[in-house]
Amino acid sequence: MKILEDAVVRNKAVYLTLGIRRDGTREILDLWIETTEGAKFWMKVFNDLKTRGVADILIAVTDGLTGMPSALAAVFPRTTLQTCIPGSSPGTHLIRNSLDYASWKDRKALAAALRPIYAAATAEAALAALDAFEDGDWGRKFPTVVVAWRRAWDQVIPFFTFPPTIRRVIYATNAIESINARLRKNIKTRGHFPADDAASKLI
Repeated sequence: MKILEDAVVRNKAVYLTLGIRRDGTREILDLWIETTEGAKFWMKVFNDLKTRGVADILIAVTDGLTGMPSALAAVFPRTTLQTCIPGSSPGTHLIRNSLDYASWKDRKALAAALRPIYAAATAEAALAALDAFEDGDWGRKFPTVVVAWRRAWDQVIPFFTFPPTIRRVIYATNAIESINARLRKNIKTRGHFPADDAASKLI
């Protein structure tokens, strides 16, 4: 968002936290407006959440945010940190990055070839599927895709320890992205805001 600060209009990011309870209900826990992110910022975020009554977090799903792992470990040390897993349709995060290596005509087939990896029942089965992908035609055609998955593997495998009911909730960041899309629609014609508080009130 464009916000006036020190007589200069600056681009600032708005960070939203969506909490999902054990019974499936959801709520926006809070929002923060900052120009930069890092461990110090995320430490403030998690401490704010703890102060507001969040006792613990089972799993946090994020998109490779800078400083997030160390801050989360300091405030909620038992939380599993999960990098976003792609959904069944191509277009998000690791699978999106994988498809960037392919031409448009190959993307649908490449996405289908990757599906056995992230749709596997266990981490062991997923690794076997990744090995099979690497040894197959697609792996030989796109070795950089295999490298990308293996490099991110430690951030991928926590996903497989959870049952299907939880996987469906954490499968991707679609829930928060849907909220972001609605907010963007509301603010895109507003120009800049006179202060952070004005932006917060609109949101």
